[in-house]
Amino acid sequence: MTANTTAPSSMFPKRDWSGVSRRALSATEVVSQLAALPGWQLSGDGADVAIEKTFRFANYHETLAFVNAVAFIAHAQDHHPDLSVHYNRCAVRWNTHDVGGISATDIDCARRVEALLAQDAAHA
Repeated sequence: MTANTTAPSSMFPKRDWSGVSRRALSATEVVSQLAALPGWQLSGDGADVAIEKTFRFANYHETLAFVNAVAFIAHAQDHHPDLSVHYNRCAVRWNTHDVGGISATDIDCARRVEALLAQDAAHA
């Protein structure tokens, strides 16, 4: 991720969640979805269960560019992850508190973060 990376709104349009059932996914559903998201892992348990991944960067500027891009995605989706920010890495943790687990929204947001990095790599 480069320091001048931006996430255009056309790349990450706000998803309409009104027709999506807000429920916690089953363990089988989560494992199946994570298979398509390399590096994402389950963490926590019970109502604190989440999916998370740590992303590594060359320096602090790239890390903060990534954090800002994730914030853009989170704002557009009205779904906000826990972020742990360090000099050359950022851990992103998604869960849905109101369903007490991992929802389709969490999986979708993780996919959007992966798409952001894929888009950035394609332009490197």
